[in-house]
Amino acid sequence: MQRMISFIILILILFLVDLYVYQALKLVIQGLAPGTQQYIKIGYWALFAAAIVVFAIFANTPRHPAVPLKTYLTSLFFILYASKLLIVLFLFVDDLIRVGKLTINALPADVEFDPSRSKFLSQMGFLIAAVPFSAFIYGMVKGAYDYRVKRITLKFPNLPQAFDGYKMLQISDLHTGSFQSTEPLQEAVRLINKQQADLVFFTGDLVNNIAPELYPHLETLKGITAKHGVYSVLGNHDYGDYVTWSSPEAKKSNLHNLIEAHGKMGWKILMNEHHKIEKDGEHIAVLGVENWGNRANFPKYGDLKSAYAGTENSPFKVLLSHDPSHWDGEINQLYPDIDLTLSGHTHGMQFGVNIPGLKWSPVQYMYKQWAGLYQKGKQYLYVNTGLGFIGYPGRVGFLPEITVFELKKA
Repeated sequence: MQRMISFIILILILFLVDLYVYQALKLVIQGLAPGTQQYIKIGYWALFAAAIVVFAIFANTPRHPAVPLKTYLTSLFFILYASKLLIVLFLFVDDLIRVGKLTINALPADVEFDPSRSKFLSQMGFLIAAVPFSAFIYGMVKGAYDYRVKRITLKFPNLPQAFDGYKMLQISDLHTGSFQSTEPLQEAVRLINKQQADLVFFTGDLVNNIAPELYPHLETLKGITAKHGVYSVLGNHDYGDYVTWSSPEAKKSNLHNLIEAHGKMGWKILMNEHHKIEKDGEHIAVLGVENWGNRANFPKYGDLKSAYAGTENSPFKVLLSHDPSHWDGEINQLYPDIDLTLSGHTHGMQFGVNIPGLKWSPVQYMYKQWAGLYQKGKQYLYVNTGLGFIGYPGRVGFLPEITVFELKKA
């Protein structure tokens, strides 16, 4: 009963938002032919009805298992109403001005102001709202699969000579449960293999919640090749922490199946351990930890002490750790000889401004290191913005990323 009351209240709020925006719509289309105005008005309220149906689906569809169609429909719903709220802001400003005019008109004065609604502000509201609306729709249609290869050269004085020019490739946050078909990841794998990397790293979040999300894509991802292998770690979504399980054993079995799937794809998963890569009589160490987040809502499964043990004498170390907050939380404080840390997790929030000279996303207010390359002393951290998506099925500004690192002897 309580849920039904809450649902009705929310529907009422949405109706009031639409009714408010409708006032601006009538003003904006005022100059059009009567028949055209009528069609626009009918379409407007038909869209409201469709949005309510989507909202009802969102409220009643179980979170588990993941339903990609639901993700797209609910994203359209939120994009629509987020855009309408921008129009509401302009209408609110307009109403404040109108109240001021009415107040002045009530006073004895020689000049009387027209208190009717401003067509200009209504038009501006629709124009401004169209910008994020168009961007988010474009991000769903095009941005989600607009794979970009980024190339970074890093120089280290302690890099063994045999690894001068060595090429490492990083992908992260595939979230395979968000894909509706196998074609996008097939294209991603083609691009990955085209780089002819010596090593490929995957830095966590292979699924959204459950291991079966991966199975339709297992053969595709199995096709990733590298001269010295593919190494991977787990991310926070891989543990099944965000769904309700019938028993602790079911959750444990799910994680076991996911870890086993890494092996079926030919990926060497590093569970708080390391592996040494040999080349021409020299070596570097690749360390990998389970998820370790320095924020209260993320668990610390990772054990860097165990992964590090045995690499003390390795001249060069690369660490795979899903959450970039691990870098300030532990890595650069306790392990100053870890040369390069590769992380993911943030996605660049899948939305922001990413142009030369300006990099901004709301996620930067939650994470100090959230996209790209960072340096402290001799240590580097790179935060990959991910190849997949979750929640919003698109990307704006921060496109899906394949990162290629070339190591050079300084």
